[in-house]
Amino acid sequence: SDLGPVMVYEALKPYADAGIDCRYISNIDPNDAAEKLSGLDLETTLVIIVSKTFTTLETLTNAREIKAWMLAALKDAGAIDGSAEQDAEAIEKHFVAVSTALDLVAEFGINPENAFGFWSWVGGRYSVDSAVGLSLIIAFGPERFQQFLEGFHAIDEYFCSTPLEENVVALMGLMNVWYVNFFGAASHAVLPYTQYLHRFPAYLTMESNGKGVRWDGTAVTSTTGEIFWGEPGTNGQHAFYQLIHQGTQMIPADFIAFANTAHPAKDGDQDVHELFLGNFLAQTKALAFGKTADEVRAEGTPEEIVPARCFTGNRPTTSIFGDELSPFALGELIALYEHITFVEGTVWGIDSYDQWGVELGKQLAKQITPAISQD
Repeated sequence: SDLGPVMVYEALKPYADAGIDCRYISNIDPNDAAEKLSGLDLETTLVIIVSKTFTTLETLTNAREIKAWMLAALKDAGAIDGSAEQDAEAIEKHFVAVSTALDLVAEFGINPENAFGFWSWVGGRYSVDSAVGLSLIIAFGPERFQQFLEGFHAIDEYFCSTPLEENVVALMGLMNVWYVNFFGAASHAVLPYTQYLHRFPAYLTMESNGKGVRWDGTAVTSTTGEIFWGEPGTNGQHAFYQLIHQGTQMIPADFIAFANTAHPAKDGDQDVHELFLGNFLAQTKALAFGKTADEVRAEGTPEEIVPARCFTGNRPTTSIFGDELSPFALGELIALYEHITFVEGTVWGIDSYDQWGVELGKQLAKQITPAISQD
């Protein structure tokens, strides 16, 4: 669930309190923790451990490592003497938890009064708008976080109350099923034309469609998922757009942009944002209409390379164009894709929100790790 808070923190940085810096550690790779802990001021560092069950291997491993790091650093600085009493006091002052397992929180050394709970039915898939988003409330303030929640609510209400034939959210989910099951689309590109959404495509991989068994335990009878991926424009244009424009695979693509930017051009400067939006519009036009052989020849292209310069067009895209990337708009955008995932899973008859494949890997890791121990 780290993907949610990280994505939102990056997306809404213009709204953040300049005096607060959030760093997120989720990867069990020790290099991640080493880099994130570097340069921190111990006296002003708060550690938030986010784990519903307080048993997640990666989260608790990192938590124990950070706990040991902080106690050692405080001792080296002369802030504590290394006694059990002072260690416990330091942990209470510098650690809080987001969890439903208060007994394990207390066992770790965190005062249960400093634990933020949430309902047991809130899973890790889509939890950034629960207490899991505590770091975001701290970084952006409760008022902006409330606006963020209101964006979710607006899409929830729209999805629930709008007739199917007019329901854009549901229709986007149904179109994705159409692309996957009738056109063989194996992946779906999400291409935000705003650098602040650079973690958004990665966040969408949190969806857990792609099951081989339906709700009733029977085997599925069709493909049940696609891979969501992407990078911000215009960087992606120089990386993989070739495959989308002229490749043999059909790759549906969602383009996301905003009319206004947090950093507009100053008087007399070139409006780079307008150039940016020009690329956003040009790419979708090229994918839709392509370029014919006659158009290529009219440019004086030698006949032998005309075929390589042709674009078939008719490549499916969806354009999402908003006013500005505000907390409210981001809440709307996240909820949109949550419901798209739900619609897909409903049509396929699968549970979109469990992840047993991931759980199997974790179980096997516990068995294999002792075999490669340095001891």
